[in-house]
Amino acid sequence: MNLPQLGAFLRTRRDRIRPADVGLPSGPRRRVPGLRREEVAQLAGLSADYYTELERGGAKNGVQPSSQTLAALARALRLNGDERDHLFHLAERPIPPSARGPSAHVQPALLGLLDRLSNTPARVITDLHETLVENDLARTLLGRSPAHRGPAASFVYRWFTDPRAREIYPPEDHPQHSRVFVADLQAAAARRGRDAEVTKMVAVLRRRSQEFATLWDTHDVAVRRMDHKRIVHPLLGVIELDCFNLLSEDGRQRLLWFTAPPGSRGAEQLELLSVVGTQELSATESTAPAVSDDSRHDGKETIRAAYRSP
Repeated sequence: MNLPQLGAFLRTRRDRIRPADVGLPSGPRRRVPGLRREEVAQLAGLSADYYTELERGGAKNGVQPSSQTLAALARALRLNGDERDHLFHLAERPIPPSARGPSAHVQPALLGLLDRLSNTPARVITDLHETLVENDLARTLLGRSPAHRGPAASFVYRWFTDPRAREIYPPEDHPQHSRVFVADLQAAAARRGRDAEVTKMVAVLRRRSQEFATLWDTHDVAVRRMDHKRIVHPLLGVIELDCFNLLSEDGRQRLLWFTAPPGSRGAEQLELLSVVGTQELSATESTAPAVSDDSRHDGKETIRAAYRSP
């Protein structure tokens, strides 16, 4: 592992990023044009000491960044595909097979927009509905994305193979979501051509789900750009939101964000998400008081009460 070159590469990538590029305040007393070391560490989910040692290129404490650490740094530093591969090469780590495709590395433009949506649930997904990165509010609204590999990393795949995936939407909405998911996957399959990943997914889904096979044979196609969704939240109940999609130029990635009309119940519930936070909901799901129509105006107190220490 070439630690000195690895450290120098990280330092030059850090210097070129302005705080505003990643949603951080510039501040009047910055001594460096780019990000501080501790800011990169925060964005990558690392300790400041660990990142500092890594950038200095020393062997203190046996610094050996894992593939997961390298991927996190690539996202934090907005590396393009070639730069990301170079980072893995310097660290003498094999580039994961899933990282070689154009959909595995979050496109910097979409990541930059995601950083600016701190008050809006948002995530970046692939055209196969694999979550690449999401903000805290998205995790609070939709739950943390499971760490699946292979076809099961796709929410569309889980929708047709795992009944638990459907709990996020009311049962009466399931047929419409199924139709939309399949039509969107048709568009992705055509766009990708003879792509092994999507070909395998479609073949497995046809075997495992009669519903999918029937919908697939209709050949309906429509890229998912905007939806009105009803999302079942364990504390806030059913939340009605508008979901918008911003597609990358090649269509392989999209930024999703959720909004509601000002003054609507959905907007009020979105505001409560910041109170709920990213705590585990399962422990309080059976005891937390429900937010009814009559009580939603004092909903913040309801949610705070549900999360007070026992």
